Parts: sequence; C-alpha cells; structure tokens
Amino acid sequence: MLKAIVIGAGFGGIASALRLKALGYDVHIVEKLKTLGGRAQVFKRGGYTHDAGPTVITAPFLFDELFALFGENRADHIEFKPLTPWYRFRFPDGDTFDYGGTLDDTLSEIRRIHPPDVEGYRKLVLMSQAIFEKGFIELADQPFHELKTMVKQIPSLAKLRSDRTVWQMVTRYLDHPKLQQAFSIQPLLVGGNPFDTTSIYGLIHYLERAYGIYFAMGGTGALVRELHALIHRNDIQVSTGTTVIRMHHRGKQISKLETTQGDMTADLFVFNGDPLYLYRNLLPKTAQGILTRAKVQHSKLSMGLYVLFFGTTQTYPDIAHHTIWLGTRYKALLADIFDRKILPEDFSLYIHRPTATDPSFAPIGHDSFYVLAPVPNQQANIDWSVEEPKLRARIITALDRTILPGLSGSIAEPFSMTPDDFSDDYLSVEGAGFSIAPLFTQSAWFRFHNRAEDFDNLLLTGAGTHPGAGLPGVISSAKIVERLALEFAQQAQEPAA
Repeated sequence: MLKAIVIGAGFGGIASALRLKALGYDVHIVEKLKTLGGRAQVFKRGGYTHDAGPTVITAPFLFDELFALFGENRADHIEFKPLTPWYRFRFPDGDTFDYGGTLDDTLSEIRRIHPPDVEGYRKLVLMSQAIFEKGFIELADQPFHELKTMVKQIPSLAKLRSDRTVWQMVTRYLDHPKLQQAFSIQPLLVGGNPFDTTSIYGLIHYLERAYGIYFAMGGTGALVRELHALIHRNDIQVSTGTTVIRMHHRGKQISKLETTQGDMTADLFVFNGDPLYLYRNLLPKTAQGILTRAKVQHSKLSMGLYVLFFGTTQTYPDIAHHTIWLGTRYKALLADIFDRKILPEDFSLYIHRPTATDPSFAPIGHDSFYVLAPVPNQQANIDWSVEEPKLRARIITALDRTILPGLSGSIAEPFSMTPDDFSDDYLSVEGAGFSIAPLFTQSAWFRFHNRAEDFDNLLLTGAGTHPGAGLPGVISSAKIVERLALEFAQQAQEPAA
C-alpha cells in the first residue's frame, strides 16, 4: 500500500486526505496547529463564538462529494442553511442594496437604484455564466502543470477576454457607481484587487447564482469537526502540533520530512500551505529550476487582512448575516492597500453576524460579530502594536455612527488578528491573506502547479495553487491532487491499495 503524507489541514489538505484515502492510500495528516481547519479556526471568548476563517459556503456539492466517497450523506452530519440576502451592501450615503435570492429579486433591487442597468445586468450574468462554464465546470479540477494544457486554452480565454480585469468586465455592462462597486468586489474574497484581477474570476458571480450561498449551522468550525470525524471513521492518521522544518530529497523525489516530532517518510507528499513558504523555506534552492526560482522571486502577493472579533450586549436584528460596508473611496483605497502599501485612515469592511442565522454564537440577547478590513500585507512594514488600537478605534467609531448604533457602549470581549498573526499562525509569507494574488499572470499554468515544480512525488493543494483561493477553488484543487495521485500510483506500477 502506498503511503501519503498531507502537510497542512486546511480545507485543501482535509479534502486531499479524504480523496487519497478513498483511492486506497495509507494517509497521514501533519498539522502545525492544535486543531484541523487551517484558517478555519474557532475562537471562544466570554460566551461568544467566532469562526476565524471562511464563513461563506458556495458550491455545497463539493462537500457532499467528500462524504459520498465513503457512502455517507453530508446532510446527516451538518446542515447547510441557505441565506437571503447573500450580501447586503451599505453605501456611504446610507443606501443599501440586497444581493441574492432569485434573479428577479436582484433585478428589482437594481431597478430601484438605476433602471437602465437592468438589461446590462442580464448581459453580465450571461458573460459570467460563459466564464463559469469554462473556468469552473471545465477547468477548475484540471491540472495545469504542463504548458500544452495552457496553450490549448488560449483561444477560449481570448474569446472570453480574460485579459480584461473584473472591473473592466463589470463596467462594460453596468453604469451606476454603486452597482459597479457591488458587482466587482468578488475578487477581494479571494485576495485580489478588482482593478488588477483577471476577469476569469468573474465566474464567482455566476457560481453564487448557480448554487446559492449557505451557512454551515454551528459555523465553519462545526463543518471542520464533522470532516475530522469523517477522517477518524476512515482511519486516517492525524498529527497536530507538528511543524515541518525541512523536506529532504534524492534527485526529483522527496525522501523524508524533518518535523518537530521527528522524521517522517512516505511515497507521496501533499503540501497544503503557502507555496512561497514551501519553496523559500522547506525545499533546497539548489534543487529548484530557474523557472521555479523566478516564479518565487517575482510572485505578487495578495493583500493582508485585519479581523476584529467582538460580541455585543445588545442585538442588531436589522443587520444581515453578511454585510459589505463600503467607504467613501474605492479605487484609490484599493491602490493604497495593494500598490502603495500604506495603511489608509479610511476603510471598507466585511461584517459577519452569524447570530442572524445561528443564535448559538452568542448568549441570549447578545450578538456575535467579526469585521474584516483589507489592509496591506507585511511588505508595508506596519507596526501593528501601534496601529492596531488606532484602526480598531476608527472601525468601532464608524460602525457606531452608522449601522451599529450604541456599539461603543455595548461591545464585549474584543480581540483581533493582523497580518502578523497570519504569518505566525499560518506560515503565510508576508502575512498575505490568500497567498499570491489572482492576476492573469498568476493563474492556471502561471500559478504554482499542483504537481510541484522540480519534484515528482510532491503535490500542492490550497489557495496558492490552481485553481485559486476561496473554498470552491481550494476544494477543487484537492480533486486535482486525487487525479495526479492516481497517475502516481499507476506509474509506480503498484495499486494504491
């Protein structure tokens, strides 16, 4: 029986481990943190529960597949509850836009704001659908480590104008500034600037419309616990609190892992972490080819994230589960964060209120929140010990004055994460929130390959490899790992089982 070690237990690592086990591999998961889930950790403070990582479930069938591998039904273990609206946008003038539900629901909201954009939105949906059918249905679970795969797709990508940015795609169809902002923010959910991100990621819009948006009752942490239980039921070994220090190799084969708990060997290795950390810190540079070294040196990182967690001693029943609180600046604000790498005084925010759907996240009569602000990554050299209290105060004041009146007097148990925490806890290079940015020149073949550059028995899964960040992308990368692991077993002329 072939043995596989999966390094890192984010969703990509969990899904890869389950798929390898279903192939017949003997699987061992090695995780730095004390619990599985990667960024999907859970914090409990003073009776409040907070999911630290992803909170939006799209493409739920990808999770259903993991349970079905072992003859189980995901719905028997955890409920995915559909949300309406999917997001509520709050603009600087106090106006709101509820996005989600049926197409007619969205068209009604667009008509209220700017009737001429109704027909443009219909065309935008059709364009997003075309990109979705190519980029997600056809290519999201296909490996791109061979250049010929990319060359074959060039005519289709050119026809879909993947050279355009998401912003250019959206503004081609919509004229009103509020709607342009609302329908171009999706790249920020995977670490990209809408003004730089390839329009390939415009598929996210149709992905949401095709499958809806859900919340895992009990939170993303509850989903991780159920996946961990599935892992346990199928005899996958798990070692938490174990950090990989170095990978050793013989030629193009990884021979062993050097970890804080001793050396480990396997036939196949799967890395679920930041590829830049892998190539910079774990693999010897002398074994890396010139193209690999160039990719590592010149990769452009995603932005960082500032996340403020808190409870409130009152409830805010008018606040949706997901709210996008937009500041007065848009393009200039993103330029400060992504390009100038300065921490601006203003901000736009993603606000998560899980108690809108699941009251168990807070005591009765209370609410639970986290508020996320895109910020520069560590390349900005921000002293967060100085700047975090200032940013926290500005955010609380802004929310108190707008959608959370009385917040300053009702906030409870506040704490935060900065890019420094992402670097320390998740070994994310420069504290980037989503590994490398989703530029055209960092997508598909140009992204870090699912079959590692320069090594035959090392596979990659997660946000930094193809197809990209976000739960659908990360879990789809595990399907590519499964495909490549089957090829590996066949080439070894030995069945995985």
